[in-house]
Amino acid sequence: MMIQNDEISPWVGYVATTLILVAASEAGRFLGMRWARRQPDARAPELTSLEGAGLGLLALLIGFTFAMALNRFDTRLKGVLEEANAISTTELRARLLPEPQATEARKLLGDYAKVRIDLIRGPGDSASLDRAVHRSTELQAELWRSAVAASAADPRSVSTGLFVNSLNEMIDLQEIRLAAGRNRVPPAVLLLLDGVAIVAIGLSSYVGGLAGRWGRIPHTILALMIGIVIAMVADIDRSRSGLITVSQQTMLNLETSVTH
Repeated sequence: MMIQNDEISPWVGYVATTLILVAASEAGRFLGMRWARRQPDARAPELTSLEGAGLGLLALLIGFTFAMALNRFDTRLKGVLEEANAISTTELRARLLPEPQATEARKLLGDYAKVRIDLIRGPGDSASLDRAVHRSTELQAELWRSAVAASAADPRSVSTGLFVNSLNEMIDLQEIRLAAGRNRVPPAVLLLLDGVAIVAIGLSSYVGGLAGRWGRIPHTILALMIGIVIAMVADIDRSRSGLITVSQQTMLNLETSVTH
């Protein structure tokens, strides 16, 4: 079964799912062959149609779940790019502020970018995320105080207004990225996917056993294929770890352009 925990490898869930699917296949074969021995003339043609419907429903559900995970992946990727651009733009506009606010704001932005970069390079656990968010919020408050001081010095300054706008966007984007990271494929959908997969492969093996045409290798391969697809969906749905991860290169580029 797929577990939505970024600190646990998705392949642990893959192994568990595959073993369950193989067990369902074996159970279906056993029941089908047992019933065929009891009722040698039992050949329920309607079960073949039901088998096809089950596998078709599984394919549809896999496609639906994959699309959900991919959409969330794209949202996270877009969030990284937008936040990096917002930090860079805010730093450029900070240079237009009067002194001493310009120097102070640029230093704070350098510290802010460093916190975000250190989070990317960190272990990725929830404790590290909480510390980074707390420190980021503190730096945002200090930057806002600098913006207030610059506005008080010259309320009509266009450059200060531009800085405030970009700073506000930068603050908003942190919350947007946090929300995107928490927005996962609903656990109920993953459980439904697992359940349909178990029933579909079990039914397929039952029909094969009933008809005397069940093969262990083909059904094991089918279980492996379904398991790896489900694991891939779970991997894409993860925030920062796994085989498929959101590129953080645009944020890492801030190390040379913003940090001091």
